[in-house]
Amino acid sequence: MRVKQLLPLLQEIAPEHLAEDWDRVGLQIGDGNWPVRHALLCIDLTEAVLAEAIRKKSGLIVAYHPPIFAPLDTVTGVHWKQRVVMGAISHRIAAYSPHTALDAAVGGINDWLADGVAGNDRAQRRVITPKQAHAGESYKVVTFVPGHALAQVRLAMGSAGAGMIGGYTQCSFAAPGRGTFYGGSTTTPVIGQPGRLEAVNELRLEMICPVARLPQVIAALVDGHPYEEPAYDVYVLANQPADAPGAGQGRVVEFARPITLATLVRRIKTQLQTKHLQVAAGQHARNLRGIAMSTKVRRIGLCAGAGGSLLGEAGDIDVFFTGEMRHHHVLDAAARGVSVILAGHTQTERPYLPVYRRRLAKFTSRKVKWSVSRADHAVSDLV
Repeated sequence: MRVKQLLPLLQEIAPEHLAEDWDRVGLQIGDGNWPVRHALLCIDLTEAVLAEAIRKKSGLIVAYHPPIFAPLDTVTGVHWKQRVVMGAISHRIAAYSPHTALDAAVGGINDWLADGVAGNDRAQRRVITPKQAHAGESYKVVTFVPGHALAQVRLAMGSAGAGMIGGYTQCSFAAPGRGTFYGGSTTTPVIGQPGRLEAVNELRLEMICPVARLPQVIAALVDGHPYEEPAYDVYVLANQPADAPGAGQGRVVEFARPITLATLVRRIKTQLQTKHLQVAAGQHARNLRGIAMSTKVRRIGLCAGAGGSLLGEAGDIDVFFTGEMRHHHVLDAAARGVSVILAGHTQTERPYLPVYRRRLAKFTSRKVKWSVSRADHAVSDLV
C-alpha cells in the first residue's frame, strides 16, 4: 500500500479534528505516494527508532508524539531532530503523528486507561472536555477510468462500501473527459507505450463513501483499476458540527459502589504493567502513618500524558490520575482533598501501542505489517 492509502485509516481511528488546537498532528514527513509494506509504531521518534525502522525496511513510522513540534529553522544535521528528518527522507520513510487526537478519540488512550480503572465493576464514564465531530461526515471518491473498465471499478468500490444512498447501492456518476500521461522507461502502461505522450478517453467516476469504509474503498479502487498507477481524489462532505458522544480530552469514571484507593492503585499498575506509581494523598486519604490505602474512592478523573490542566475541569472527584503534573499543582490538589496518582508521562501512553497495532492491522490484513518499536523506551526509568 501507499502512505496516502493508510492516512484515512489512521484518521478514522483518531480523527485529526479531535486534536487540541496547539497540537501538530498528521503526516509530518514523507510523500503520500511512498510505498509501505512495514509500519513501525512508537511514542517518540528518536535516532534509535529511526535506525530500527531502517533495519526493518519500514515505509511508515507512526510516532505518537509529533517528531516536528517546534518549527525547525534549519535542517543541517546538527540537532538530533534534524538528523531524524533527514534520515527518514533519505530512506523514504514517512512519519505520522496522532497525538492528542488519539487521546480524545473513542477507544483511544484515555478510554483505554478508563477501562483499566473501571475493571469489571459497574461504572459510568464521561468526558472531561467534550470535542465536536462532523455529523454525517462522508467522502466523495473520484477516479478516472477507461470506458471498458468502468463497470469493474464501480463494482469493486461498491462492494467495499461506496455508492450507498438510502436504500440504494452502486450509486455513481460518470462524465467523459480526456486524460494524458507520459510513461517512463520502467513503466508498463495498459494503454499506449512508454516514452511518448499518450491521450486517452476516460470517464470521471464519482461515488459517495462513508468515513468508516474509506480505507477499504481506496484499496478496492486500486486493486480493481486496470492502470498501473490509478489517479484518484477524495473530497470531504461534511454537515454542521454536532457533539461527538464519548470523544474529547480526559475521562471521569464513577463507580456505583466505591472502591478502595489500594484497589485503584493495583488496577492502574496492572493496566500499565508497572511496579511503581507516585501517590500524593489528599487530606481525607492521609493519616498519621501516611497514605490511608483503605480510603474509599467513588470518582476518578484521568488523562494520559501531562493532564494536570484538566484537574480543575473534572468536577467533584476523589482522585486524579495522569502521567505527570507540576509539583505545586499536586500540592493544591492534595490540599483540597483530591489524591493524585502519577505514573510517568509516557508510561500512560506506551502500553497502549500493542492495542493500537491490533486495531490498525485489523483493517490492512496482510498488505502491511505493523509492529511496535523495540528501540522506543522511556527517557527515565524507576530502579
